[in-house]
Amino acid sequence: MTSVVFMGTPDAAVPTLEILAEEHDLRAVVTRPDRPRGRSGAPAPPPVKQAAERLGIDVFQPVGRLELDDALLGLRPYEVGVVVAFGRILSATALSAPARGTLNVHFSLLPRWRGAAPVARALMAGDEMTGVTIIELDEGLDTGDVLTAQAIDIKPDEEAGDLTRRLALAGARLLNAVLDEYAKEAMSPVPQVDEGMSYAPLLEASDRILDPAMTTGEFLNRVRALAPAPGAHLDIDGVRTRILRASRSDGAAAPGRWELVDSRPVIGVADGAVELLRLQPAGKRVMTGEDWGRGKRSSGGAVVG
Repeated sequence: MTSVVFMGTPDAAVPTLEILAEEHDLRAVVTRPDRPRGRSGAPAPPPVKQAAERLGIDVFQPVGRLELDDALLGLRPYEVGVVVAFGRILSATALSAPARGTLNVHFSLLPRWRGAAPVARALMAGDEMTGVTIIELDEGLDTGDVLTAQAIDIKPDEEAGDLTRRLALAGARLLNAVLDEYAKEAMSPVPQVDEGMSYAPLLEASDRILDPAMTTGEFLNRVRALAPAPGAHLDIDGVRTRILRASRSDGAAAPGRWELVDSRPVIGVADGAVELLRLQPAGKRVMTGEDWGRGKRSSGGAVVG
């Protein structure tokens, strides 16, 4: 069994944590500090911490790079570090802590979509295929040598939440298949090439904006890329509205206008129209498009990004 220290934070990291706990000698888990959440603002533990505590594994939550370096050095000796969606770039000191090296489960087919938001960026771009790549981390941004990779088709209309879950499960299995061989130095990672390289930066507020000047494909891809959270948004009659699901529509609506077609909201965009299937006006609950339409006093109005 390979001795491992695991680093990860969100739900997408939990499948790898669980398989490491079951199949290997998982010494400790390192995750981000608890953060305020919800209306109360009370600190809440990240999903990886919750899973580690359920499994009875020691958890460390360092603040800042120096604390992280000290935590990883203090956990030695161990053979391999494993990182999944940890949220920090590791220093040379941190990378030197394990005896063999540090592996990362990345949710794209590198070198495409290096960076923090590969799933969202792939969906925004309309990619039809993505995958998971196991790399040996270096000090660059997802530039390390590749151990193995697995391609995964993106399903039509698949949202970021569902795709992330599929990639997380596939990545956990793929890592488990190569971890022992890597620890024994029985496999040689292959250097990445830069051909086909693209970046997937963190999502910003501007990435959430839907614009009726978009094409149908651009509009729907952005909705998919941000669902179920944080959600893309559109101002409808001056009300900021999260759009959580949409589809192409044969209904008629002028670009920048919404209309009720068979009691369902349809938005006019640059090359056609989209139907809003699931949405959340500011200060209200999530609702279907039909429920939203029933609450409107008019059958049409203005839309802006």
